[in-house]
Amino acid sequence: MPYNIAMVSDNFFPQPGGVESHMYQLSSKLIDRGHKVIIITHAYAGRTGVRYLTNGLKVYHVPFWVVYRETTFPTVFSFFPIFRNIIIREQIEIVHGHASLSNLCHEAILHARTMGLRAVMTDHSLFGFADAASILTNKLLKFTLSDVDHVICVSHTGKENTVLRASLDPLMVSVIPNAVVAENFRPLSYHSHNARRHSAPGPPQPLGPHDTITIVVISRLFYNKGIDLLIAAIPRILASHPNVRFIIAGTGPKAIDLEQMIERNVLQDRVSLLGPVRHEEVRDVMVQGHIYLHPSLTEAFGTVIVEAASCGLYVVCTRVGGIPEVLPNHMTEFAAPEEDDLVAATGRAIAKLREGKVRTELFHNQVKQMYSWTDVAQRTEIVYDEISGAFSYDEHGQDAGVGAARSTTRSRAGVQSFALIDRLKRYYGCGIWAGKLFCLCVIVDYLLYVVLEIFAPRSRIDIARNWPKKDCRNGKEKDADAVKAGATVGRKRSSRHRREKRAEPDES
Repeated sequence: MPYNIAMVSDNFFPQPGGVESHMYQLSSKLIDRGHKVIIITHAYAGRTGVRYLTNGLKVYHVPFWVVYRETTFPTVFSFFPIFRNIIIREQIEIVHGHASLSNLCHEAILHARTMGLRAVMTDHSLFGFADAASILTNKLLKFTLSDVDHVICVSHTGKENTVLRASLDPLMVSVIPNAVVAENFRPLSYHSHNARRHSAPGPPQPLGPHDTITIVVISRLFYNKGIDLLIAAIPRILASHPNVRFIIAGTGPKAIDLEQMIERNVLQDRVSLLGPVRHEEVRDVMVQGHIYLHPSLTEAFGTVIVEAASCGLYVVCTRVGGIPEVLPNHMTEFAAPEEDDLVAATGRAIAKLREGKVRTELFHNQVKQMYSWTDVAQRTEIVYDEISGAFSYDEHGQDAGVGAARSTTRSRAGVQSFALIDRLKRYYGCGIWAGKLFCLCVIVDYLLYVVLEIFAPRSRIDIARNWPKKDCRNGKEKDADAVKAGATVGRKRSSRHRREKRAEPDES
């Protein structure tokens, strides 16, 4: 069943990142599967209004004030009028928010539930429970997820973290990992399976003791990405291994500390800082190296290490969050998030490459078989079917319909009621004081919705035409509404023809 879906987040292109790539790839694959998908994000420099991307993906860049790390200023209610206008124009049925630190995501889910729409949220991050920032973030997450139909996490560790932070029923949280377009991350020496069908690849040639090994780091230069750990480890790694060099790409507040470390240790000829790189340039940087170093302090998934493995790099990463779930052990060298252990793990990786113990030339095809955005879209579609009531259950809680074969990919969860009194009951249980504040926000949001319905009626909002889709039967492009209407007429004609056929007398 096709759905009209709105993906909402502060994080989207042209800003590079895992959430941004996830939203784009998932939206594109859902469009390929017959759904209508739009994206709502904030305006970027030189990018406002409505834009169209590949495959007819429409992006609304809403003009809101950005305060920190491309996150808009939280106002709770000011986003509602323009959000409602977009939702009605595009006839949206499901609102899918991304990232627990995205203000637009939280506000969109609140407004969507007020408008009587189904809502899903994908959490891409891990947070603690002790520091003030985590406590406030977790309380905000509990507010939003108290009235949501389903939650998706990108790893099992992320699911455990989200369930604890938001006090959720684990049955309403599914795990759907990220993926990678393997064809966009091919190693330099890649040959297709057909090209080497009659000659299997031999063992890798070990690197000689005097051959240079390049270690690549591509990351946002923030504290949580382990940049302080990287700054402490680089001089020690280079001192122990004279034929090793670093390539570091990315931008952020820790870039100054990296530059100071390089100047202090006179490493300008062995450490290259590339600055920010576009996502389409990541592969060109990765294929220059042999090892990918990922010193993150917290990570729910880590798409970049999958991209690195697809490019044929041996991955050295910290054993934190959901990273141990991402790649098999023969592709990775794990380290504790400590300076000494990171240096030792990097040394072990260098030794294995020099001895030829790692078959990095096989990584690309293995990653290609493990991760697929088509699979991610299919599993997300099952979540949409569930919250829309497309699944039916028997008395044992099992699928009674055609979805039975797919039940292992999702969790069973009840569909949340839209009634205001039921919503207030869910919010009231969020805390002694927070519960009352949350209920007040929901009531004000509902009253604002009533005012908008009266003074800006739906009849005054034009309905946007859908992007023309290609009809595979004759190669011509047709409007999606026309194709849908044509399919309905075709079914009616076919049904009438069968009835007439049955009514004809038997000549024999």
